[in-house]
Amino acid sequence: MLSARAFAPRFLTVAALTAAALAVSGCTPTEGEDKSPGAGAAGTALAAVDTLTVKGRAPKTGYEREKFGRAWADTDGNGCGTREDILTRDATDVTYKDGAKRCKVAHGVISEDPYTGKRIAFRRGDGKVDIDHVVALSDAWQKGAGQWDAEKRRSFANDPLNLLAVDSAANRRKGDGDTATWLPPAKGFRCAYVARQVAVKKKYGVWVTAAERDAMKRVLNTCPAEPLP
Repeated sequence: MLSARAFAPRFLTVAALTAAALAVSGCTPTEGEDKSPGAGAAGTALAAVDTLTVKGRAPKTGYEREKFGRAWADTDGNGCGTREDILTRDATDVTYKDGAKRCKVAHGVISEDPYTGKRIAFRRGDGKVDIDHVVALSDAWQKGAGQWDAEKRRSFANDPLNLLAVDSAANRRKGDGDTATWLPPAKGFRCAYVARQVAVKKKYGVWVTAAERDAMKRVLNTCPAEPLP
């Protein structure tokens, strides 16, 4: 049996070799650096998850779509409703029903739907494309928005950061799900999708549940450099 005195030099040698190997590999810990699991670099969506308040979900009691203002209001004063603005932003080959005014989108193409990855050619009224609230209004209501004033809810409902033109069937399957209960079938978009949810919740002070926070981290740990939109 080795004595404690005989063991000590061997332990120190192993420790010294380990430190040297870390230095060669560039993995030497930096003083003050957060080495906890799931920690992200500044400016990333992963880092921003830790700034979100974690609380339980409040009751849905009192939620109505109308409490977020008239649907698709013209909040930027350009003469077009928010729905039309998002279709113009997200689609290609867009034509307009109102011609020179360039407001009412008649048809266009979503080249790669963020939720399914498929190409969607749509016409006004055909029901193929929805404008989705990335953070659903009902989800927000249960995580803080129920205490907001009317103007903040109206801004939230029409914020382009929180809106995407997407496949309508996928959007309806999502419902009011959060990251813990629904993710886009198109796996290549999941990092960007979760990063956008984090950005919206951070901007408006919407809290997350513990399960939601953990789900966000699981996704973003696969893409730790994903920036916060």
